[in-house]
Amino acid sequence: MSQIAERKPVRRQIDKFAVRRAQLANSALRTLSKLGYAGTSLRDIAENSEFSHGVLHYYFRDKVDLITYCVRQYKAASVARYDQVVAVSTTPDELRDQWIGAMVATLRQDAPMHRLWYDLRNQSMFSEAFREDVRAIDSSLERMIGRIFGHYAQLAGLRLTTSAYLAYALVDGVFQNALLGHLSGDERATADLPEHLSFVLDRVVR
Repeated sequence: MSQIAERKPVRRQIDKFAVRRAQLANSALRTLSKLGYAGTSLRDIAENSEFSHGVLHYYFRDKVDLITYCVRQYKAASVARYDQVVAVSTTPDELRDQWIGAMVATLRQDAPMHRLWYDLRNQSMFSEAFREDVRAIDSSLERMIGRIFGHYAQLAGLRLTTSAYLAYALVDGVFQNALLGHLSGDERATADLPEHLSFVLDRVVR
């Protein structure tokens, strides 16, 4: 019993540290999503939040540690949101509409965060410090697309014609192009996204 009692404060301390990191990350996202990786320093983030430069350094080793934590946290929440779409959809049409609707909504509402993700992924081509996190995020998104398309095929009585890897690559390419158009002020980019995603879905599940 005494050993268990001794461990509890350590657990609470770890939980408190994790909660504080999450709070700092949420605050940092506002600055990171506006300026991007290359244009943002820990000092910039501190100046645009209620936290000091020293506090940020205490909870994060450096800018790489902070930005990868931020993006992983955002993408994990995104995966959970799409998994909920799969969980509640009972017909193929419902799943298609819910998934495409969520993709269009996140393009409109979270464009700065998606821009930050693609910035991070591009940086991973030049900096090894990002590669492990980027590959982990990409893998989680690939599995998510696999679950969406797989469930759609099951509901529709059809089959997948390709791997989750290729399905994710197709969806990601369509979404990234739509994001570029959206950020450039092209209204058609968002308007055409449902048609383009449906095209991919209908080719992958047949």
